Amino acid sequence: MPERTPEEAALGYTFRDRALLTACFTHASVTGARNNERLEFLGDAVLELYVTEMLFRSSDAAEGALTERRKDFVAREALAASEARLGLMRYLRYAGNEENLRGKTSSNLYEAAVGAIYLDGGYRAAAEFLARTLVARDRENYKSALQEFVQLRIQKMPVYDTREDETGFVSEVCAMGQCAQGRGTTKKLAEQAAAKLLFGKLTEQ
Repeated sequence: MPERTPEEAALGYTFRDRALLTACFTHASVTGARNNERLEFLGDAVLELYVTEMLFRSSDAAEGALTERRKDFVAREALAASEARLGLMRYLRYAGNEENLRGKTSSNLYEAAVGAIYLDGGYRAAAEFLARTLVARDRENYKSALQEFVQLRIQKMPVYDTREDETGFVSEVCAMGQCAQGRGTTKKLAEQAAAKLLFGKLTEQ
């Protein structure tokens, strides 16, 4: 068996069909090559089935509660955080400048990986990958999510400017050429609010 590529090492999965691996890590900006858009489409469906079954089997909650909980696993922020923990973006092939790495590129790459593993090894392989790597959206710690997202792209830390005023604290955070401002009754809450807004900006379509 061929030695694992760096991409396979990051995924923790060895492909039988290396063409799927190549497509998984090829951005749509690369012309004349098979890209990961179709794999992302497939991976999205596999991901939703996996999370739905996992929640169904692990909880007796009503449908509405299960639907809300599912959002914590399939939301863009959760998928971007899952990708960031694996460091997949460092291997993505793209054309043009780093503008192409903004938006939903991170979450789409994670879904493409799910789709590629599903095609290569079946549902069981995809489920094992998800069980090992998928993280729920952290509704409280957006500072950590933002830091991971930014550092893996530009190797710099987000910069916070937090000050107290008559109503509490106001914080502005800047990274990757964009800024966001948040408020809170404490410095920590203000910075979390700002981080949440900027993380949303950097990962939105």
